[in-house]
Amino acid sequence: MRALLASRDVRLLVLARVIDMTGSNALWIALGIRVKELTGSSSAAGLTFFAFILGTLGAPLGGALVDRLRRRPLLIVLNLVSVVLVLPLLLVHDRHGVWICHVVMTLYGLANGVTSSAITALTQTMIPPEHLGDANGLLQTLLQGLRLIAPLLGAGVLSAFGLESLVVGDAVTFALAALLIALIRQREDRPQSDQQEETGGQIAAGFRYIARTPALRQFTVAAVLAVGAFGFCESVLFAVVDAGLHRPPTFLGVLGSLQGAGAIAAGVAAAVLMRRVGERRTVVLGLTCAAAGFLLSAAPSLLAVAPGVMLIGASLPLIVAGVMTLFQRRTPPSLMGRTDAALNVLIGVPQTAAIAVGAALIALLDYRVLLAVMGILMVASALYLATRTTHRLIEPVVTARMAQEPGEGTPTDLPPRPGS
Repeated sequence: MRALLASRDVRLLVLARVIDMTGSNALWIALGIRVKELTGSSSAAGLTFFAFILGTLGAPLGGALVDRLRRRPLLIVLNLVSVVLVLPLLLVHDRHGVWICHVVMTLYGLANGVTSSAITALTQTMIPPEHLGDANGLLQTLLQGLRLIAPLLGAGVLSAFGLESLVVGDAVTFALAALLIALIRQREDRPQSDQQEETGGQIAAGFRYIARTPALRQFTVAAVLAVGAFGFCESVLFAVVDAGLHRPPTFLGVLGSLQGAGAIAAGVAAAVLMRRVGERRTVVLGLTCAAAGFLLSAAPSLLAVAPGVMLIGASLPLIVAGVMTLFQRRTPPSLMGRTDAALNVLIGVPQTAAIAVGAALIALLDYRVLLAVMGILMVASALYLATRTTHRLIEPVVTARMAQEPGEGTPTDLPPRPGS
Protein backbone atom coordinates (compact mmCIF):
# COMPACT_ATOMS: atom_id res chain seq x y z
CA MET A 1 0.00 0.00 0.00
CA ARG A 2 2.86 2.41 0.79
CA ALA A 3 4.42 1.77 -2.61
CA LEU A 4 1.08 2.52 -4.24
CA LEU A 5 0.55 5.83 -2.41
CA ALA A 6 4.16 6.88 -3.03
CA SER A 7 3.05 7.81 -6.54
CA ARG A 8 1.86 11.42 -6.82
CA ASP A 9 -0.39 10.56 -9.77
CA VAL A 10 -2.10 7.75 -7.86
CA ARG A 11 -2.74 10.04 -4.90
CA LEU A 12 -4.30 12.62 -7.22
CA LEU A 13 -6.53 10.00 -8.88
CA VAL A 14 -7.72 8.56 -5.56
CA LEU A 15 -8.38 12.03 -4.11
CA ALA A 16 -10.31 13.05 -7.24
CA ARG A 17 -12.50 9.96 -6.98
CA VAL A 18 -13.17 10.49 -3.27
CA ILE A 19 -14.12 14.14 -3.76
CA ASP A 20 -16.36 13.28 -6.73
CA MET A 21 -18.18 10.52 -4.83
CA THR A 22 -18.58 12.64 -1.70
CA GLY A 23 -20.56 15.25 -3.59
CA SER A 24 -22.51 12.69 -5.59
CA ASN A 25 -23.54 10.53 -2.62
CA ALA A 26 -24.59 13.59 -0.63
CA LEU A 27 -26.73 14.90 -3.49
CA TRP A 28 -28.45 11.59 -4.39
CA ILE A 29 -29.91 11.10 -0.92
CA ALA A 30 -30.79 14.75 -0.33
CA LEU A 31 -32.51 15.11 -3.70
CA GLY A 32 -34.82 12.20 -2.92
CA ILE A 33 -35.65 13.79 0.44
CA ARG A 34 -36.35 17.14 -1.25
CA VAL A 35 -38.69 15.58 -3.82
CA LYS A 36 -40.55 13.87 -0.99
CA GLU A 37 -40.90 17.22 0.80
CA LEU A 38 -42.18 18.99 -2.31
CA THR A 39 -44.68 16.35 -3.42
CA GLY A 40 -45.50 14.33 -0.31
CA SER A 41 -45.16 11.29 -2.59
CA SER A 42 -42.83 8.40 -1.85
CA SER A 43 -43.30 7.25 -5.46
CA ALA A 44 -42.02 10.57 -6.81
CA ALA A 45 -39.02 10.35 -4.49
CA GLY A 46 -38.40 6.76 -5.58
CA LEU A 47 -38.53 7.82 -9.23
CA THR A 48 -35.55 10.06 -8.52
CA PHE A 49 -33.42 7.00 -7.78
CA PHE A 50 -35.01 5.04 -10.63
CA ALA A 51 -34.11 7.86 -13.05
CA PHE A 52 -30.48 7.59 -11.96
CA ILE A 53 -30.48 3.82 -12.51
CA LEU A 54 -32.16 4.29 -15.89
CA GLY A 55 -29.32 6.60 -16.91
CA THR A 56 -26.68 4.05 -15.96
CA LEU A 57 -28.15 1.62 -18.53
CA GLY A 58 -26.49 3.77 -21.19
CA ALA A 59 -23.11 2.62 -19.82
CA PRO A 60 -22.25 0.38 -22.83
CA LEU A 61 -22.44 3.38 -25.16
CA GLY A 62 -20.21 5.30 -22.77
CA GLY A 63 -17.85 2.34 -22.52
CA ALA A 64 -17.32 2.44 -26.29
CA LEU A 65 -16.40 6.11 -25.92
CA VAL A 66 -13.95 5.31 -23.12
CA ASP A 67 -12.16 2.78 -25.35
CA ARG A 68 -11.76 5.28 -28.21
CA LEU A 69 -10.36 8.26 -26.28
CA ARG A 70 -7.62 8.98 -23.79
CA ARG A 71 -9.14 8.41 -20.38
CA ARG A 72 -7.58 11.34 -18.48
CA PRO A 73 -8.83 14.10 -20.85
CA LEU A 74 -12.19 12.31 -21.03
CA LEU A 75 -12.51 12.35 -17.24
CA ILE A 76 -11.69 16.05 -17.15
CA VAL A 77 -14.43 16.75 -19.71
CA LEU A 78 -16.94 14.48 -17.94
CA ASN A 79 -16.41 16.26 -14.62
CA LEU A 80 -16.75 19.69 -16.22
CA VAL A 81 -19.92 18.57 -18.03
CA SER A 82 -21.27 17.33 -14.68
CA VAL A 83 -20.68 20.80 -13.21
CA VAL A 84 -23.14 22.19 -15.76
CA LEU A 85 -25.41 19.16 -15.53
CA VAL A 86 -26.39 19.67 -11.88
CA LEU A 87 -27.05 23.42 -12.10
CA PRO A 88 -30.65 23.10 -13.44
CA LEU A 89 -31.55 21.74 -9.99
CA LEU A 90 -31.27 25.35 -8.79
CA LEU A 91 -34.55 25.96 -10.66
CA VAL A 92 -36.49 23.46 -8.52
CA HIS A 93 -38.60 25.42 -6.01
CA ASP A 94 -41.95 23.59 -5.95
CA ARG A 95 -43.64 20.38 -7.08
CA HIS A 96 -43.93 21.69 -10.64
CA GLY A 97 -40.16 21.53 -10.98
CA VAL A 98 -39.80 17.91 -9.90
CA TRP A 99 -39.55 16.80 -13.54
CA ILE A 100 -36.24 18.67 -13.68
CA CYS A 101 -34.93 16.41 -10.90
CA HIS A 102 -35.85 13.30 -12.87
CA VAL A 103 -34.28 14.56 -16.10
CA VAL A 104 -31.11 15.66 -14.33
CA MET A 105 -30.79 12.38 -12.46
CA THR A 106 -31.17 10.39 -15.68
CA LEU A 107 -28.32 12.33 -17.29
CA TYR A 108 -26.42 12.17 -13.99
CA GLY A 109 -26.67 8.38 -14.06
CA LEU A 110 -25.37 8.26 -17.63
CA ALA A 111 -22.42 10.52 -16.78
CA ASN A 112 -21.68 8.50 -13.64
CA GLY A 113 -21.63 5.23 -15.62
CA VAL A 114 -19.17 6.63 -18.18
CA THR A 115 -17.03 8.16 -15.42
CA SER A 116 -16.89 4.84 -13.56
CA SER A 117 -15.72 2.97 -16.67
CA ALA A 118 -13.14 5.67 -17.44
CA ILE A 119 -11.79 5.55 -13.86
CA THR A 120 -11.53 1.75 -14.03
CA ALA A 121 -9.70 1.92 -17.36
CA LEU A 122 -7.35 4.72 -16.24
CA THR A 123 -6.57 2.84 -13.03
CA GLN A 124 -5.65 -0.22 -15.10
CA THR A 125 -3.15 1.76 -17.20
CA MET A 126 -1.67 3.85 -14.35
CA ILE A 127 -1.14 1.14 -11.74
CA PRO A 128 1.11 -1.92 -12.16
CA PRO A 129 -0.84 -5.21 -12.16
CA GLU A 130 0.72 -6.32 -8.88
CA HIS A 131 -0.72 -3.24 -7.15
CA LEU A 132 -4.23 -3.33 -8.62
CA GLY A 133 -5.54 -5.25 -5.60
CA ASP A 134 -4.08 -2.61 -3.28
CA ALA A 135 -5.70 0.16 -5.32
CA ASN A 136 -9.14 -1.46 -5.37
CA GLY A 137 -8.94 -2.33 -1.66
CA LEU A 138 -8.02 1.28 -0.85
CA LEU A 139 -10.83 2.69 -2.98
CA GLN A 140 -13.36 0.35 -1.40
CA THR A 141 -12.24 1.37 2.09
CA LEU A 142 -12.62 5.05 1.27
CA LEU A 143 -15.90 4.68 -0.62
CA GLN A 144 -17.47 2.56 2.11
CA GLY A 145 -16.46 5.21 4.62
CA LEU A 146 -18.11 7.84 2.43
CA ARG A 147 -21.34 5.87 2.44
CA LEU A 148 -21.46 6.43 6.19
CA ILE A 149 -20.68 10.15 6.06
CA ALA A 150 -22.11 11.45 2.78
CA PRO A 151 -25.84 10.74 3.40
CA LEU A 152 -25.65 12.48 6.78
CA LEU A 153 -23.75 15.34 5.17
CA GLY A 154 -26.32 15.68 2.39
CA ALA A 155 -29.31 15.57 4.72
CA GLY A 156 -27.63 18.04 7.10
CA VAL A 157 -26.79 20.57 4.40
CA LEU A 158 -30.29 20.23 2.93
CA SER A 159 -31.88 20.87 6.31
CA ALA A 160 -29.63 23.78 7.28
CA PHE A 161 -29.03 25.58 3.99
CA GLY A 162 -31.44 24.16 1.41
CA LEU A 163 -31.01 22.32 -1.88
CA GLU A 164 -29.28 25.26 -3.59
CA SER A 165 -26.21 25.04 -1.35
CA LEU A 166 -25.98 21.30 -1.89
CA VAL A 167 -26.19 21.68 -5.68
CA VAL A 168 -23.47 24.33 -5.71
CA GLY A 169 -21.34 22.18 -3.42
CA ASP A 170 -21.71 19.18 -5.74
CA ALA A 171 -20.73 21.32 -8.74
CA VAL A 172 -17.63 22.45 -6.84
CA THR A 173 -16.62 18.82 -6.12
CA PHE A 174 -16.82 18.03 -9.85
CA ALA A 175 -14.65 21.06 -10.65
CA LEU A 176 -12.08 20.02 -8.03
CA ALA A 177 -12.03 16.45 -9.39
CA ALA A 178 -11.41 17.80 -12.91
CA LEU A 179 -8.53 19.95 -11.61
CA LEU A 180 -6.90 17.07 -9.74
CA ILE A 181 -7.09 14.77 -12.77
CA ALA A 182 -5.63 17.55 -14.95
CA LEU A 183 -2.61 17.63 -12.59
CA ILE A 184 -1.80 13.96 -13.29
CA ARG A 185 1.47 13.87 -15.24
CA GLN A 186 1.59 10.28 -16.45
CA ARG A 187 1.60 10.03 -20.23
CA GLU A 188 -1.31 8.07 -21.66
CA ASP A 189 -1.41 6.49 -25.09
CA ARG A 190 -4.59 6.64 -27.13
CA PRO A 191 -6.47 3.30 -26.81
CA GLN A 192 -6.24 1.08 -29.87
CA SER A 193 -9.69 0.06 -31.04
CA ASP A 194 -11.03 -1.62 -34.15
CA GLN A 195 -12.23 1.33 -36.25
CA GLN A 196 -13.60 -0.99 -38.95
CA GLU A 197 -16.07 -2.70 -36.63
CA GLU A 198 -19.64 -1.41 -36.78
CA THR A 199 -20.81 0.81 -33.93
CA GLY A 200 -23.23 -1.81 -32.62
CA GLY A 201 -20.47 -4.40 -32.58
CA GLN A 202 -18.14 -2.07 -30.70
CA ILE A 203 -20.76 -1.35 -28.05
CA ALA A 204 -21.48 -5.08 -27.57
CA ALA A 205 -17.78 -6.03 -27.49
CA GLY A 206 -17.65 -5.91 -23.67
CA PHE A 207 -20.56 -8.36 -23.36
CA ARG A 208 -18.94 -10.70 -25.89
CA TYR A 209 -15.60 -10.60 -24.11
CA ILE A 210 -17.19 -11.49 -20.76
CA ALA A 211 -19.18 -14.31 -22.39
CA ARG A 212 -16.15 -15.99 -23.97
CA THR A 213 -13.68 -15.48 -21.08
CA PRO A 214 -14.27 -18.25 -18.49
CA ALA A 215 -13.01 -16.40 -15.40
CA LEU A 216 -14.90 -13.20 -16.19
CA ARG A 217 -18.04 -15.13 -17.07
CA GLN A 218 -17.88 -17.11 -13.83
CA PHE A 219 -17.34 -14.03 -11.68
CA THR A 220 -20.20 -12.26 -13.44
CA VAL A 221 -22.62 -15.16 -12.83
CA ALA A 222 -21.61 -15.26 -9.16
CA ALA A 223 -22.04 -11.48 -8.88
CA VAL A 224 -25.51 -11.59 -10.47
CA LEU A 225 -26.66 -14.20 -7.94
CA ALA A 226 -25.21 -12.10 -5.13
CA VAL A 227 -26.78 -8.79 -6.16
CA GLY A 228 -30.17 -10.49 -6.19
CA ALA A 229 -29.74 -11.13 -2.47
CA PHE A 230 -28.39 -7.65 -1.81
CA GLY A 231 -31.37 -6.19 -3.66
CA PHE A 232 -33.77 -7.85 -1.23
CA CYS A 233 -31.68 -6.42 1.63
CA GLU A 234 -32.90 -2.88 0.91
CA SER A 235 -36.38 -3.75 2.23
CA VAL A 236 -35.63 -6.61 4.61
CA LEU A 237 -33.47 -4.61 7.02
CA PHE A 238 -36.47 -2.41 7.86
CA ALA A 239 -38.35 -5.56 8.91
CA VAL A 240 -35.35 -6.79 10.92
CA VAL A 241 -35.45 -3.57 12.95
CA ASP A 242 -39.23 -3.53 13.34
CA ALA A 243 -40.46 -7.13 13.56
CA GLY A 244 -37.23 -8.75 14.70
CA LEU A 245 -35.67 -6.32 17.17
CA HIS A 246 -38.82 -4.31 18.00
CA ARG A 247 -36.93 -1.05 17.67
CA PRO A 248 -38.01 2.25 16.04
CA PRO A 249 -37.09 2.86 12.35
CA THR A 250 -34.33 5.27 13.42
CA PHE A 251 -32.43 2.27 14.83
CA LEU A 252 -31.64 1.41 11.22
CA GLY A 253 -29.01 4.14 11.48
CA VAL A 254 -27.24 2.14 14.19
CA LEU A 255 -27.23 -0.96 12.01
CA GLY A 256 -25.99 1.16 9.11
CA SER A 257 -23.04 2.30 11.21
CA LEU A 258 -22.21 -1.31 12.12
CA GLN A 259 -22.44 -2.28 8.46
CA GLY A 260 -20.13 0.57 7.55
CA ALA A 261 -17.60 -0.45 10.22
CA GLY A 262 -17.51 -3.98 8.80
CA ALA A 263 -17.09 -2.60 5.29
CA ILE A 264 -14.17 -0.37 6.22
CA ALA A 265 -12.37 -3.20 8.02
CA ALA A 266 -12.86 -5.54 5.06
CA GLY A 267 -11.71 -2.89 2.61
CA VAL A 268 -8.42 -2.64 4.49
CA ALA A 269 -8.04 -6.44 4.48
CA ALA A 270 -9.08 -6.98 0.84
CA ALA A 271 -5.70 -6.15 -0.70
CA VAL A 272 -3.83 -8.47 1.68
CA LEU A 273 -6.27 -11.30 1.02
CA MET A 274 -5.97 -10.95 -2.74
CA ARG A 275 -2.19 -11.10 -2.56
CA ARG A 276 -2.26 -14.23 -0.40
CA VAL A 277 -5.19 -16.27 -1.72
CA GLY A 278 -6.16 -14.61 -5.02
CA GLU A 279 -9.26 -12.83 -6.26
CA ARG A 280 -11.43 -15.94 -6.51
CA ARG A 281 -11.05 -16.99 -2.88
CA THR A 282 -11.41 -13.39 -1.72
CA VAL A 283 -14.77 -13.11 -3.49
CA VAL A 284 -15.85 -16.52 -2.17
CA LEU A 285 -15.00 -15.34 1.35
CA GLY A 286 -17.09 -12.22 0.79
CA LEU A 287 -20.06 -14.27 -0.41
CA THR A 288 -19.72 -16.57 2.61
CA CYS A 289 -19.65 -13.59 4.98
CA ALA A 290 -22.85 -12.28 3.39
CA ALA A 291 -24.58 -15.64 3.71
CA ALA A 292 -23.66 -15.89 7.39
CA GLY A 293 -24.71 -12.29 7.95
CA PHE A 294 -28.15 -12.78 6.42
CA LEU A 295 -28.80 -15.91 8.45
CA LEU A 296 -27.67 -14.28 11.71
CA SER A 297 -29.97 -11.32 11.00
CA ALA A 298 -32.98 -13.65 11.15
CA ALA A 299 -32.48 -14.15 14.89
CA PRO A 300 -34.65 -11.84 17.09
CA SER A 301 -31.66 -10.72 19.14
CA LEU A 302 -29.27 -7.80 18.77
CA LEU A 303 -26.45 -10.12 19.88
CA ALA A 304 -26.94 -12.03 16.61
CA VAL A 305 -28.09 -9.20 14.34
CA ALA A 306 -25.18 -6.86 15.18
CA PRO A 307 -22.40 -9.23 14.04
CA GLY A 308 -24.63 -10.34 11.17
CA VAL A 309 -24.93 -6.79 9.86
CA MET A 310 -21.17 -6.29 10.24
CA LEU A 311 -20.57 -9.42 8.17
CA ILE A 312 -22.94 -8.13 5.49
CA GLY A 313 -20.98 -4.88 5.41
CA ALA A 314 -17.66 -6.72 5.27
CA SER A 315 -18.82 -8.82 2.33
CA LEU A 316 -19.26 -5.91 -0.08
CA PRO A 317 -15.64 -4.66 -0.33
CA LEU A 318 -14.32 -8.22 -0.61
CA ILE A 319 -16.69 -9.00 -3.48
CA VAL A 320 -16.32 -5.70 -5.32
CA ALA A 321 -12.54 -5.39 -4.93
CA GLY A 322 -12.00 -9.01 -5.97
CA VAL A 323 -14.22 -8.76 -9.04
CA MET A 324 -12.77 -5.41 -10.16
CA THR A 325 -9.17 -6.56 -9.72
CA LEU A 326 -9.72 -9.72 -11.73
CA PHE A 327 -11.47 -7.79 -14.52
CA GLN A 328 -8.65 -5.23 -14.69
CA ARG A 329 -5.96 -7.92 -14.76
CA ARG A 330 -7.63 -10.09 -17.39
CA THR A 331 -9.02 -7.50 -19.79
CA PRO A 332 -6.91 -5.77 -22.46
CA PRO A 333 -6.79 -1.95 -22.16
CA SER A 334 -8.51 -1.57 -25.53
CA LEU A 335 -11.62 -3.29 -24.10
CA MET A 336 -11.55 -2.17 -20.48
CA GLY A 337 -14.12 0.59 -20.80
CA ARG A 338 -16.68 -1.55 -22.62
CA THR A 339 -16.10 -4.59 -20.41
CA ASP A 340 -16.55 -2.55 -17.23
CA ALA A 341 -19.70 -0.96 -18.67
CA ALA A 342 -21.08 -4.38 -19.63
CA LEU A 343 -20.43 -5.68 -16.11
CA ASN A 344 -22.23 -2.69 -14.61
CA VAL A 345 -25.30 -3.36 -16.76
CA LEU A 346 -25.28 -7.11 -16.13
CA ILE A 347 -25.20 -6.46 -12.39
CA GLY A 348 -27.31 -3.30 -12.24
CA VAL A 349 -30.39 -4.62 -14.03
CA PRO A 350 -30.98 -7.68 -11.78
CA GLN A 351 -30.12 -5.63 -8.70
CA THR A 352 -32.77 -3.06 -9.58
CA ALA A 353 -35.32 -5.80 -10.26
CA ALA A 354 -34.45 -7.47 -6.95
CA ILE A 355 -35.04 -4.21 -5.05
CA ALA A 356 -38.52 -3.94 -6.60
CA VAL A 357 -39.33 -7.62 -5.98
CA GLY A 358 -38.03 -7.42 -2.41
CA ALA A 359 -40.22 -4.40 -1.69
CA ALA A 360 -43.26 -6.38 -2.88
CA LEU A 361 -42.40 -9.68 -1.17
CA ILE A 362 -41.74 -8.14 2.25
CA ALA A 363 -45.45 -7.31 2.41
CA LEU A 364 -46.41 -10.93 1.65
CA LEU A 365 -43.79 -13.09 3.37
CA ASP A 366 -42.17 -13.28 6.78
CA TYR A 367 -38.86 -11.40 6.63
CA ARG A 368 -37.05 -14.49 7.95
CA VAL A 369 -38.12 -16.42 4.85
CA LEU A 370 -36.56 -13.74 2.67
CA LEU A 371 -33.38 -13.77 4.74
CA ALA A 372 -33.19 -17.54 4.27
CA VAL A 373 -33.60 -17.11 0.51
CA MET A 374 -30.90 -14.43 0.51
CA GLY A 375 -28.55 -16.71 2.43
CA ILE A 376 -29.22 -19.57 -0.01
CA LEU A 377 -28.47 -17.29 -2.98
CA MET A 378 -25.16 -16.30 -1.42
CA VAL A 379 -24.22 -19.91 -0.66
CA ALA A 380 -25.12 -20.92 -4.22
CA SER A 381 -22.98 -18.10 -5.59
CA ALA A 382 -20.02 -19.04 -3.37
CA LEU A 383 -20.26 -22.75 -4.27
CA TYR A 384 -20.56 -21.96 -7.97
CA LEU A 385 -17.43 -19.80 -7.94
CA ALA A 386 -15.43 -22.08 -5.64
CA THR A 387 -16.03 -25.18 -7.77
CA ARG A 388 -15.20 -23.62 -11.16
CA THR A 389 -11.94 -24.64 -12.83
CA THR A 390 -9.91 -22.40 -15.11
CA HIS A 391 -7.31 -22.95 -17.80
CA ARG A 392 -3.82 -22.07 -16.66
CA LEU A 393 -1.89 -20.06 -19.22
CA ILE A 394 1.22 -17.94 -19.01
CA GLU A 395 0.48 -14.31 -19.85
CA PRO A 396 -1.18 -12.13 -17.17
CA VAL A 397 -3.11 -9.92 -19.60
CA VAL A 398 -4.40 -10.71 -23.08
CA THR A 399 -3.49 -8.40 -25.92
CA ALA A 400 -5.96 -6.27 -27.81
CA ARG A 401 -5.47 -8.34 -30.94
CA MET A 402 -6.25 -11.59 -29.12
CA ALA A 403 -9.31 -10.05 -27.53
CA GLN A 404 -10.65 -8.98 -30.92
CA GLU A 405 -9.80 -12.16 -32.81
CA PRO A 406 -10.85 -15.16 -30.73
CA GLY A 407 -10.06 -18.53 -32.08
CA GLU A 408 -8.46 -21.83 -31.24
CA GLY A 409 -5.65 -21.30 -28.80
CA THR A 410 -6.73 -17.74 -27.96
CA PRO A 411 -6.15 -17.04 -24.25
CA THR A 412 -9.50 -16.42 -22.64
CA ASP A 413 -8.56 -17.13 -19.05
CA LEU A 414 -5.31 -16.56 -17.28
CA PRO A 415 -3.64 -17.77 -14.09
CA PRO A 416 -3.23 -15.79 -10.91
CA ARG A 417 0.09 -14.03 -10.44
CA PRO A 418 2.63 -15.64 -8.11
CA GLY A 419 1.33 -15.39 -4.59
CA SER A 420 -2.31 -14.93 -5.64
